[in-house]
Amino acid sequence: MTRPRLALPLGSPLQLLLLVCSFALSGYAGIRLLAGDWFGVALWFTGAALLHDLVLLPLYAAADRALVRAAGPRRRWVGYVRVPAALSLLLLLVWFPLITGQVADRYGAVTGLPADRFLTRWLLVTAVLFGGSALLFVLRLRRDTNRRETGRRDTKERAAQVR
Repeated sequence: MTRPRLALPLGSPLQLLLLVCSFALSGYAGIRLLAGDWFGVALWFTGAALLHDLVLLPLYAAADRALVRAAGPRRRWVGYVRVPAALSLLLLLVWFPLITGQVADRYGAVTGLPADRFLTRWLLVTAVLFGGSALLFVLRLRRDTNRRETGRRDTKERAAQVR
């Protein structure tokens, strides 16, 4: 009697190559990052993970839950607020020291560029994200309304033909 072979869910060769390359790049970045102050980096990483998991995740999960509840039967519209808000908050999280001006002097000394434009640019990117989402929402809402009206006309025409 032969035993069945177990197939490993590895994916395609391209996926495996990309996975190996991402692990190699992460390992290289980790070695370079930890070369200076490994304890400080490990402490920062642990603190960031704890801050995210214990504080930020419950906060934005509660905000999302409140948004979905407030939308009521129009829950499918929530994504038009959720996506630009998430992207904007991600940009804020990544560029927070420069947006708030906390490291403006050091940034200017290292790069030779002014650091006073980050808040304006972040606000502009946020406005574009929300504006694009609102435009997409209006276009899809108009398309859905047109489809419903076309469907009603077709139903009325069929009913008139039956009589």
